[in-house]
Amino acid sequence: MSYESGYKHEDFTGGKPDYQKIAESSSFKNLLAKRKRFIVPLTIIFLVFYFLLPILTSYTTFLNSPAIGDISWAWIFAFAQFIMTWVFCIIYVKKSAHFDKQSDEIIADQLGEGKE
Repeated sequence: MSYESGYKHEDFTGGKPDYQKIAESSSFKNLLAKRKRFIVPLTIIFLVFYFLLPILTSYTTFLNSPAIGDISWAWIFAFAQFIMTWVFCIIYVKKSAHFDKQSDEIIADQLGEGKE
């Protein structure tokens, strides 16, 4: 299973960008803030969901009860972690393509090639 974002990285052959100027720009700081608002909640959700399985299996017996026939809730929870990982991966690939496009626009604007 492969997923392509459809994003093509721009080639900036017109000159070298001034990365210090880009890092100080408000558009770049805004991009970093958007990335942080995206990454931090997903990371927290992932870590809580990931560590909940060993915590629940160690300190409770809830996950030992049968859910479907002989399959316990522990197996369903563990399988759900695989599904969560793939879903988060797909979401991240799509969103990172958007962030890459924004960063290329910021560089293009800095080089004077941006769209007005």
